Amino acid sequence: MSRYGDAAYEAFFKGYNCSQCVALAFAKEMKMTEEQALKMASGFGGGFGRLREVCGGFSGITLVLGVLYGSADPAKKTALYTDVQALAAEYKARNGGSSIICRELLGLQKAEGSPVASPRTPEYYKKRPCPELVRLAADIMAEYIEKHPLE
Repeated sequence: MSRYGDAAYEAFFKGYNCSQCVALAFAKEMKMTEEQALKMASGFGGGFGRLREVCGGFSGITLVLGVLYGSADPAKKTALYTDVQALAAEYKARNGGSSIICRELLGLQKAEGSPVASPRTPEYYKKRPCPELVRLAADIMAEYIEKHPLE
């Protein structure tokens, strides 16, 4: 576990969505204010606006990766896509669900069909794997940064 994982985990209990938790943990590294990181990631929670598609934790990895290692040069997208796919494989291997899909990680057959977020109650927190998933996502991103130091 890393300090980034701990920060992402703690952010979840403050009401932030999964993507926001990961982005917030790396705000300083992305040279963003916490508010900028939270706004940037705000639409990715709930598997893209509660559609239950790509996990917000993994979306957070992708956002941070793009900000820190992405390029404006179209010729360099293959290198970034290669890293996204490798990080997706790592996230799948370590999350216990072998998926990057929100509804699969939550054990849902389909999305709930509502954009309204569930109230954050003690029962909500007990049944969600999300705090541990955002910790895992931030830990994976921290490991990537350690292996690929920023200049």
